[in-house]
Amino acid sequence: MAIRVLIVDDSALVRQVLTQVLGEDPDIEVVGTAQDPFVARDMIKQLNPDVLTLDVEMPRMDGLTFLENLMRLRPMPVVMVSSLTEAGAEVTLDALSLGAVDFVTKPKLEVVKGLTEYAGELAAKVKFAARAKVQARSAPARGDQRPKPRGAAGFRTTDRLIAIGASAGGTEAIRVVLEMMPPDAPGIVITQHIPAEFSRAFAQRMNRCSPMAVCEAEDGQQVVPGYAYIAPGGYHLRIERSGARWLCRIGDDAPVSRHKPSVDVLFRSVAQAAGRNAVAAILTGMGNDGAAGMLEMHQVGIPTLAQDEATSVVWGMPGAAVKMGGVDEILPLNRIAGRLLELAADESRRAPRTAG
Repeated sequence: MAIRVLIVDDSALVRQVLTQVLGEDPDIEVVGTAQDPFVARDMIKQLNPDVLTLDVEMPRMDGLTFLENLMRLRPMPVVMVSSLTEAGAEVTLDALSLGAVDFVTKPKLEVVKGLTEYAGELAAKVKFAARAKVQARSAPARGDQRPKPRGAAGFRTTDRLIAIGASAGGTEAIRVVLEMMPPDAPGIVITQHIPAEFSRAFAQRMNRCSPMAVCEAEDGQQVVPGYAYIAPGGYHLRIERSGARWLCRIGDDAPVSRHKPSVDVLFRSVAQAAGRNAVAAILTGMGNDGAAGMLEMHQVGIPTLAQDEATSVVWGMPGAAVKMGGVDEILPLNRIAGRLLELAADESRRAPRTAG
């Protein structure tokens, strides 16, 4: 049975293009379009769609307010259609915190060309969204400005490294993990599939909600405890060892596993540069990026965790890693941070590092 999709966008042109590109997929049926949230509300009641595509900037009621009401009253899979701007990034991250499954971006100019080029990605995300576990989120306030919470005290290390990879649903999963980290946790390197225009805003948002300092990674930056480094969108993040230090390396080489940044690229570099001095986790996400890298880390003795299916928005990447045999433990999201810290603090498995 085809996935029934309702398109909500104030632009008649965007509604037309999305209807055309999604309608070309035999597994998707566009059952209707709505120009504003009030019309959408009535059409949801009448048509009972499986998935909603939702613009964030609309008349009469903005997309976030509509989404908040929708996830409270009738939770359902939503794919946001967002502008490729800094403001669009903030609003999209707010939408993901409210329970949207994923997002696609649309250019301000040449909308028809841009959306047509993203047709395959949009159709894939709609299909994954239809299978996603949708939950209303107890989200922080929009543009969260809360003071940094205090984490557990007393955890100190100078030569441990935590690596995390995620995709669909990952922006919120990473927030949960970083919120539970103490301010002096080992250095954390993160690859989240995200457009170049969004990664800095995402890092800034994580910095506001985590006891750690969170930043977008820069080439040559030293990895130190208390800091988390997020791969910049459109570039690969690798870890390189320089003597007793680890450095972030940013690469503009070809996509790997169809992604850039790629989780496989990060994990493989961690396996080579950090070995048993690292611990790692793969979180919710579509596809299988990161599964091969997890296996390589597992094979060199790095403890590896995967988020469980019950708490994942999409159990694609964690499930693929489990199937490949690269995962030591499968845990719910709320136990990932604590277990990473336990493993990082385990002196019994610490191996002497080779002098550089």
